[in-house]
Amino acid sequence: MKNYDKIRNASARDGRLSGYFVLKRSLDVLFSLFAVILLAPLFFGIAAWIKRESHGPVFFSGLRIGKNGRPFRMLKFRTMIADADKIGGSSTPGDDPRLTRVGKFLRRYKLDELPQFLNVLRGEMSFVGPRPQVEWAVKLYTEEEKAVMGVSPGITDFASIRFRNEAEILRGSRNPDQDYLEKIAPEKMRLALEYVRKQSLGVDLKIILATAGTLLGLPPDWIFRGSEAGKKELIPENQTS
Repeated sequence: MKNYDKIRNASARDGRLSGYFVLKRSLDVLFSLFAVILLAPLFFGIAAWIKRESHGPVFFSGLRIGKNGRPFRMLKFRTMIADADKIGGSSTPGDDPRLTRVGKFLRRYKLDELPQFLNVLRGEMSFVGPRPQVEWAVKLYTEEEKAVMGVSPGITDFASIRFRNEAEILRGSRNPDQDYLEKIAPEKMRLALEYVRKQSLGVDLKIILATAGTLLGLPPDWIFRGSEAGKKELIPENQTS
C-alpha cells in the first residue's frame, strides 16, 4: 500500500510539473516579448553608450551549457574591453581591470543581463532557473549536481539573489575562478538543487519579486517570510547589498 501511495504521489507530481512547464514556457514567451518591445529604447541607449565608451561589439556572447547539456550562446551587454575572455578567466571580481566604466554601471544594476530576454524568447533560458554555467564548471558536476541540467537555466534564481554581490566577494582575488569554486560555487549549487526540488509558479513569482526588490535595495527575505521555499538558510536575512 505504501508503494502504491508513493507511485500515485509521484505520478500526481509529474502531472503537475508537466502543466507547470507548459504554463511557465508560455509566460516566458509572453513576458520576454513584452519586455523586449517595452525596453527597446533602453536597449538602443545602452548600445550607443557602449559603442561610445569603448571599441568592440555591443553584445558579449558567451558559451554556456543549458538544459540537458545543450550548449548555447548567452547574451549580455558587453561590460569589458574587447576580447576580455582571451586575457582572463570567466569569473569577474569588482576590481577586474578588464571592466569598462559603463560596464561597472551596467553590472551594478544588472542591466547587462537584459539581452537574455532574447535567450528566453529562443527557448534557451527561462525567467527563473539555475544560472547557466561555463563548460569547464559543468564538467566538475557530480551525478547529483547534474540534476540542475534537467531544467532550463534562468535569468534569476535563489543563488542570484543570495550572491548578488558576487563581484565584491571576489574583489582583490588573485585567482577569481579558483576562489569562485571554493567560496561561491558550493552554495550556489545547493541553492540550485533546492530550486529544482521546489520549483512552482508560486516560487518563481516570489523569486522574481525578490530579485526586483533587491535592485531597489530591499532585503531579499521580505517576500519569503512564512514561505517554505524561502527559509533563512536559503536567503539569509543579514545578506544585504
